[in-house]
Amino acid sequence: MRMMNRLSGKRESRNTEGPQLDVRVVRTNKVFKTHKGGKTASWSILVVVGDNKGQVGVGLGKARGIPDAIRKAEEAARKNMFRVPLIGQTIPHEIVARSGTAEIVLRPAAPGTGVKAGGAVRACLEAAGVHNVLSKSLGSRNAINMAYATIEAFKSLKSPEEVAERRGLEAGNLTPWLEKARKEEADAAY
Repeated sequence: MRMMNRLSGKRESRNTEGPQLDVRVVRTNKVFKTHKGGKTASWSILVVVGDNKGQVGVGLGKARGIPDAIRKAEEAARKNMFRVPLIGQTIPHEIVARSGTAEIVLRPAAPGTGVKAGGAVRACLEAAGVHNVLSKSLGSRNAINMAYATIEAFKSLKSPEEVAERRGLEAGNLTPWLEKARKEEADAAY
């Protein structure tokens, strides 16, 4: 139990080829398999990887040693990375998502609000680069299910431009504030 608390929320930056990613160990779990000759211990680790600019991925790794399990989980998370639609530093709209019995509600928030979330949800949001959001977890508080519910919420998000195109409207007519928000994003990028 002590080991899990020590590793929980750990951030690493590895000097590997490719973009620098934020790696967070969300949950560690020591598991045992019983064989004829006794018990064999191994580690199951949940890792969130993100670039803090809208890309995020989650992976599970299992191995006899902690470093090997983290490496496997990180590789799985890198393979599963995808882009999250953002408006400034928040999400475009409210979303409710489920994974298993865990349910998560994410709501956009005004600048300066911060990330109002805990545990696995916070790790996913921060790795994705979301800085202003409100969240509520309903149902199970299992870290693995909460992380996957957050990822499902991210995958369900639609940018205002996508919604406007699907409806056959202009994005400015659908969301009048969008032009100002995109201009502020462009100014902040410089």
